[in-house]
Parts: sequence; C-alpha cells; structure tokens
Amino acid sequence: MGAAVLWGSVAAASLVIGAVLGIVRPWPDRLVGGVLAFGAGALISAVSYDLAEEGIRLGGGTAVAVGLAAGALTYFLADRALDRWTARRSASSGSSPGSSSGSSAEEAGPALALGAFLDGIPEQAVLGIGLAGGQGVSLGLLAAIFVSNLPEAIGSSTAMKKAGTGSGAILRLWLGVAVFCALATVAGYAIADSASPQLQAGIDGFAAGALLVMLTDSMIPEASRKAGLPSGLLTVLGFAVALALSLSE
Repeated sequence: MGAAVLWGSVAAASLVIGAVLGIVRPWPDRLVGGVLAFGAGALISAVSYDLAEEGIRLGGGTAVAVGLAAGALTYFLADRALDRWTARRSASSGSSPGSSSGSSAEEAGPALALGAFLDGIPEQAVLGIGLAGGQGVSLGLLAAIFVSNLPEAIGSSTAMKKAGTGSGAILRLWLGVAVFCALATVAGYAIADSASPQLQAGIDGFAAGALLVMLTDSMIPEASRKAGLPSGLLTVLGFAVALALSLSE
C-alpha cells in the first residue's frame, strides 16, 4: 500500500507542478501551444500502447471497446454540461461567449482540467493494480502520465488565469484533481485482488476513450490555434518520446 501512495503521489504531483508553472509567470501563446502539442503526442502514445494495447492483452477487445465507449460518452456529456455552465456564467457577467480570446481561454481551461480528471483516475487506478500484482511500477505508464499531465495543467491554468480566474482558485482546483488521482492509485491497489482481467481492460478503455475525445475536442485544437504549423511536428515529437519510454521497460 505504501508503494501505491508513493507512486500515485509522484504521478499526480505533475498536475500541481504544471498548475504552478502556469500561474507564476505569463506564458506566450505559442509556447503554451507547443507544450500542449507535445503533451497531445505523449497522450496519443499512452492511448495506443499503455491503455488500448495493454487492455486488449489483459481482457480482450470487447472489454476495451465497452470501456472506450463509456469513457468517450462520459467525457462528452460532462464537457457539454461544462460548456453550458460556462455560457451561463458568461451571459450573467455580460460577455458574449466566443466574442473574445478571453472567452475562448475560459472554455479551454476547464475542459483540459476535466480531461485530466476523467483520464487521470482510471490511468492511476491501472498503475495501482499493476503494483498490487507484483509487477512493480510501470515506468512507461508513469512517464506517460507525468509527461502528459504537465502540458494539460500548464495549458489549463494559463487559460483560466487569462480568463480572469484567481490563482488561488486555480491551484485549489488542480490540488483537488491531483488528490483524487493519487487516491485512485490506492483504490486500484486495494481492488486488484478482486478485479478481473476484463474489468482492468475496461478501466484501460475508459481512460483511452475519455482521452481521445478530450484530445480531439480541446487539446489538439487549442495547440494548433496557439502554436500554428509547428504543432504537428511537436505532437509527433511528444509521441516519439513517450513511445520510447514505454518500449524501454
């Protein structure tokens, strides 16, 4: 259990580090876009090799497919609810959604935070299950979580700060997400004995589904909008780095 607490905290710490980096200094849009593009590539690698492929190996394609659908639908519905809440808040404050770069930042920041939450919990639960199974910590998965968490947190906190959210509120949000993600590692460790291979595969699929929708709807468009043409190259670079870390185990 101690190992689950330790490694869960290490993986989740990157969320807080990224949030602090986004708060303490202004980040140029092109730099934020580049960081997001690199992180998107790392997440695509995690979806392909650490989640989908591993899930199929554990419990088969059907379990992964069910998890994919559940994760994608969960993120989609939660993001739509978040969009409606943001639109109502913009209307009540007298601004029209989509009329300025500030409103765009206001939408992108919470969406990235939501994505980090919905994919972080199952990702770190998988980490805990692996620890309980005596396999040791998966360095590839741990690195993919850490490398991808930083851009998500930096991009989200920068966007929310630009939209006028206070630094304290941003830091509390990301601390909360980090605590829940770290607890997910402990929960994964605790349920490992009773978790069937199909359940583990479904958890992998859920994380992959949530990630894919978040990448398509929020992270990649935001990276392209801010970084421009280099975003594609940086995405491939992020994919290559994360893939190399996964294959080094």
